[in-house]
Amino acid sequence: MILKKEMLLAILVANVFVMHSQTTEITKKDSTIVSSWIVGVGYNIVDDSSDDGLKSYFDVKSTWHAVPYPSRISIGKYFKNGLGLEVIASYNKYKIGKIVDGLPPLTEEKNYYSVDSRLSYDLNKIIGETGWFDPYTGVGIGFTDANSISRGTINGILGFRTWFSDRFGLDVNTSGKWRMNKNATNHLQHAIGVVYRFNAEKDLTEEGKEKLKLIEAEKKELVRINDSIAAANKVLEEKRLLAEKLAKQKELERLEQLKNQEKNEIQNKLDALEPIYFAFNSSNLSTPSKNMLSKLVLILNEYPKLSIAVNSHTDSRGPAVYNQKLSESRLQSTLDYLYKNGIDPTRIVGKAFGEEQLVNECDDHTKCSESKHKQNRRSEIKVIQL
Repeated sequence: MILKKEMLLAILVANVFVMHSQTTEITKKDSTIVSSWIVGVGYNIVDDSSDDGLKSYFDVKSTWHAVPYPSRISIGKYFKNGLGLEVIASYNKYKIGKIVDGLPPLTEEKNYYSVDSRLSYDLNKIIGETGWFDPYTGVGIGFTDANSISRGTINGILGFRTWFSDRFGLDVNTSGKWRMNKNATNHLQHAIGVVYRFNAEKDLTEEGKEKLKLIEAEKKELVRINDSIAAANKVLEEKRLLAEKLAKQKELERLEQLKNQEKNEIQNKLDALEPIYFAFNSSNLSTPSKNMLSKLVLILNEYPKLSIAVNSHTDSRGPAVYNQKLSESRLQSTLDYLYKNGIDPTRIVGKAFGEEQLVNECDDHTKCSESKHKQNRRSEIKVIQL
């Protein structure tokens, strides 16, 4: 009873774990892209006013330069460790009336070309993954031809990408470009564009990894509980089988007892019949013997499954070989009577013993009265099976 209660408790706990594990699952929010290729197309804005720091930074009308069509293209590879390598090409135009290098407004348009390479670092590695917002910083080198002056540049970058899906997003960044040669000026370049991510590899976020640990722990606990339930079921099954075996054995013993009791009752009925005795040197049935056999027929009809053994004997007088044949004749007389009264021969086993099984001391060396010799001239009836 205690074992059943423990098993029911284990099943209840298992069900609670199953319900809880169904609410604890890895979702799309628990994974993030950790490496990929990214291509981008967008616009760039150049602030090439002068080397006066941030004084003219917001003077959009006078110092910012842009064209009304996509003017920037980029491609880069970004790695699990947060680093990224990118190449960017951009085009722009200095228009008439704009201020460049702190000089008077331009009187003619000037082209702007740049090719830059940069090494960036994903700041999410420091502040934690967001999945949709990727701030980054970086450094790089590049080549710029602006205002008809070619120059190498050392670049510093700060920007972010925001993702609308696993593949598409928006990239916004600003690069500071410091000249390598003295005949040019420093300038800023801002960019905004659409980016597309491909050959992406995902990994779980820290929260996702914690969820995975929790799910694995729940699975292990569920396995342990199921093992406990299985062990308890095994014990219960063993107890059930043992109880069935004991009950079956007890029932068999009861049936065997009833069978033996019935067998003893039948044997008592047979023993209560008058003995089947034969006259000296004769195998003919006497009238009393026939009456006794008629009663035997009634008993056999009362118990249709009853099988008996009929054993015939002689006294010790005369040769043993002759007595053996005489007992066989007596046996046949007994069997013939039973067969003629409708008893199936398969229900009777007969055997003749001659003078081998005397019931008293009257052997070849002992002188006995006729009444004692008569006790050995007999046919005996025994129950074999029911």
